[in-house]
Amino acid sequence: MKNRNRISIIALFVMLLFAQTGCQDMFEPAIENHKENSDLYNMPAWATGLLGHAYISNPLGSWSFNDVATDDAVSNNPTNGYRLMATGSWRSNNNPMDRWQYLRASWQYINQFIDIADEVNWAADPLVADMFRDRMKGDAYGMRALYMYHLLLNHAGWAEDGQLRGIPIVTEPEDLTSDFNIPRNTFQECIDRLYADVDSALKLLPEDYGAIASEDLVPAKYRSLGVTAGQYTRVFGDNAKNRMSARIAKAVRAQAALLAASPAYSEGSEVTWEDAADMMAVVLDGLGGNPVEELDPDGNKWYINSEAIQNLPAGVNPGEILWRGNKENNLTLERDNYPPTLFGSGRVNPTQNLVDAFPMANGLPIDDPSSGYDPANPYSNRDSRLALYILYNGSKAGPQNSVINTAADGNDNNGLNKTETSTRTGYYMKKLLNQKVNANPSSETPAYHYKPFIRYTEIFLGYAEAANEAWGPTGTGSHSYSAYDVIKAIRQRAGIGVNTTDTYLESARSDKDKMRELIHNERRIELCFEGFRFWDLRRWKNDITEPAKGVSITGGVHTILPQVEIRAYQDHMYYGPIPYGEVVKFSNLLQNQGW
Repeated sequence: MKNRNRISIIALFVMLLFAQTGCQDMFEPAIENHKENSDLYNMPAWATGLLGHAYISNPLGSWSFNDVATDDAVSNNPTNGYRLMATGSWRSNNNPMDRWQYLRASWQYINQFIDIADEVNWAADPLVADMFRDRMKGDAYGMRALYMYHLLLNHAGWAEDGQLRGIPIVTEPEDLTSDFNIPRNTFQECIDRLYADVDSALKLLPEDYGAIASEDLVPAKYRSLGVTAGQYTRVFGDNAKNRMSARIAKAVRAQAALLAASPAYSEGSEVTWEDAADMMAVVLDGLGGNPVEELDPDGNKWYINSEAIQNLPAGVNPGEILWRGNKENNLTLERDNYPPTLFGSGRVNPTQNLVDAFPMANGLPIDDPSSGYDPANPYSNRDSRLALYILYNGSKAGPQNSVINTAADGNDNNGLNKTETSTRTGYYMKKLLNQKVNANPSSETPAYHYKPFIRYTEIFLGYAEAANEAWGPTGTGSHSYSAYDVIKAIRQRAGIGVNTTDTYLESARSDKDKMRELIHNERRIELCFEGFRFWDLRRWKNDITEPAKGVSITGGVHTILPQVEIRAYQDHMYYGPIPYGEVVKFSNLLQNQGW
């Protein structure tokens, strides 16, 4: 009876719906749901929605932890895509690194937005409308440059015709009549397009967003038109913070230049190491004074202070952060990566390879005979960043500062291979996690987190790398600081060479090759678990087949595990593939060699 009544009610509802809307409206979207470009001219909120897709699809928007596809980490999750990829399943039709589909789809939205932006009535006040038009178009150009950079990271490579190619460059909106079977442009043409988009963004965007109090602070190009401080603040004030700015666009350009100058791309690129260093310096010089002296003293701990993060005003960036996402109150990272006794799944397991990359507190590598390294007490007197970023046997973690026992003969599930959520390497990730978080389901306590999109330390390391290649360890080009100066500051921040001479750094001061190794290692340490190692190994053309190592501790004895997980990469895998489905559909879309 109850079911019969329910059916009757539903039937009555449908009849009423048809009576009010008609059959045609029921099955065909109402005309008001179809928007043409001309409709958007007087609907700025709808027009902005096109640009909003660029931020929804921001490739920097979430943690990937592709480190588990490198020699820095493994995952204890047997279905992890990067784990499967690294161990032999990477194919053009099975690619966890694929950015082709969603970034090129959102690229289309950006093109549509740029196409209509000049016609949109952004505001009733004509001066405000002009400024909104500038801001929105500059934002779009900057985001398109960001997309280009990440598409090149993921899909640029030596194509079957022997040329280094990127993506098909499309700058006009496409429709059903468009020719989609177009070839990939050369890598250099893609870099040129990225540079052009950045140049367009720089002409339209402020260095940074923020309210101004007086007319003399209005940029000259607007002040000459009679723009007031209030009008300028309405468009370029605090509400726009953490949108694409001139400073961010310059950083994206510098990242792309570093990629293009690197060994994997330099043969198909016109970008030099000097170009890359100069572009990195443009970003750093914006810090004022001597940029090296402006290095945030707590920059390697940017994620730790939960109270500071909680109280961080919207759009405001700490000294280490150039661009970031919104802060969120959660415990996702901790639930995924805490050890089992802290109610975590222990997903990202640092390798012995990475642990060995951290030098001693005196700055010497652990394999240096003078370092003081003790294999029986391997975590003693090490670089302070080791304890900051990695949980090893005897480390303390969590809200109760609990001792974490990772030994194979330990008596809880934190030990090596105890359960499916235990470490496979003898280590757990500590970096990024807020140790005040309680992940116990019966008494959860979250904390505020944010994801940095670009850190200044990354830019400093990029400058050091390019400057060393261009001018040697102590060369400065047209700038006032060298690769040596940058690396010295970063290591001193970690406590190396503060009270004593950093003998290893000094030995690299006149040795370009040794300085290169040191810079690469500092980059590995400082940026670990932030998604750089996978791309760095490839652009450097370094060994990508190094097996992931671990340690087994039994009775206090440390035994190195030489092959926790293989790295089944082939030479063509220095470059990612074009999706198989795209190559099948479009004959002019050449695949990268080997795929």
